[in-house]
Amino acid sequence: MIFLFTDFGADGLYIGQMEAVLRSQAPGIDVINLLNNAPTGDPRRSAYLLAALCRQCPLESVFLGVVDPEVGGERLPVVVEADGRWFVGPDNGLFNAISVHSSRAEWRVIDWRPECLSASFHGRDLFAPIAARIARHDFTWASRPYVVPDMNLWPADLSEIIYIDHYGNAITGQRYGPELAGRVLEVQGRRIPQAKTFCAVAAGEVFWYGDSMGLVEIAVNRGRADSHLGLAIGMAVNFL
Repeated sequence: MIFLFTDFGADGLYIGQMEAVLRSQAPGIDVINLLNNAPTGDPRRSAYLLAALCRQCPLESVFLGVVDPEVGGERLPVVVEADGRWFVGPDNGLFNAISVHSSRAEWRVIDWRPECLSASFHGRDLFAPIAARIARHDFTWASRPYVVPDMNLWPADLSEIIYIDHYGNAITGQRYGPELAGRVLEVQGRRIPQAKTFCAVAAGEVFWYGDSMGLVEIAVNRGRADSHLGLAIGMAVNFL
């Protein structure tokens, strides 16, 4: 499978163009729009969302990731093979959380270039053709090994809100683990208790829980946590 992870939005003309390239160059291979509203122009926070989402996807999947505010600039086009999954896109931090969470990650710079490469749509012209080739097990395109900066400088978890979903729930970049069980989460000066899930609290009650992606999420039963608490992407959270 090829999974698309972008900040392009549901409307507009970009996703369809990338899908057209993938379907024409990797016929018969499923193309799935995994997420089209990643934090806009924010590869750092998007990195933790992608790392959580990809864990639910099959091994040997190819992820075409485009959250690329510096398109046409100096950032490198890369392929990362991490624990049996492939990631194609810009080296701007988008794949760093993947690398940190993996037991093995091999990075390569894409040296191949198409005959026509636009300055502003590398997702269609450069990354999509490479993703299609990898999905077909074609590795004949030009590339070279890439030694990335020290990933010890990149935090394994991000104690911030990284995404607000359709329901107003605030997803953080903090992975849930038993060490957090029963602790109180603090955000914007508000202290929030843990609950197992929505039906465990009364309507209108605020809580946090370990969500289906394995991340800490802030919610309101039958309400919107973002408007109820004034939450936004980038706000810090901590545990007491």
